[in-house]
Amino acid sequence: MSATALALSPSPSLLGAPLHTISVLVRNQPGVLVRVSLVFARRGYNIESLVVSPDVADNAFSRMTITCRGDADNLEQIVKQLTKLVDVVHAIDHTGQSVVETEIALVKIKVAIDKRTEILQVAEHYKAKVVDYGPESLILRVNGETEKLDSFIALLRPYSIVELVRSGKILMARGIEET
Repeated sequence: MSATALALSPSPSLLGAPLHTISVLVRNQPGVLVRVSLVFARRGYNIESLVVSPDVADNAFSRMTITCRGDADNLEQIVKQLTKLVDVVHAIDHTGQSVVETEIALVKIKVAIDKRTEILQVAEHYKAKVVDYGPESLILRVNGETEKLDSFIALLRPYSIVELVRSGKILMARGIEET
């Protein structure tokens, strides 16, 4: 591997690297998701979360919100490469910008009816909602910033989490700035 390639490659462990959230407005065309994800893969970056939703103004477009870890210089190059793709209208790294962000999680916990008090107290503190009561389990829905969900899930780990689904981060720029 050349010195240039080594300099551009992210380190094997990016756990300590800053988290970046990139929004990409794309045309709804077959294969666009593959082409966008290949830009990250070619540089050795893992996409931690990816949310795709239709653009309300025009169903011909979709918005992707991509979360990944890495250094700012390499991710700046990734954003530039994304904007060169035919079906990409624009791509923006929102790191450090004023944004509103949220994500949602569903947590299924195996717990008998008579043992639910502590779990329901944790749920109430985090403003989580019970969306399903069963004789042996319950499902909680919580939404908010990533750190809130991480903390909520950490408190539930001592209980029997059967299943966990997270949406990934979505965001919108504050003010009239386009996301």
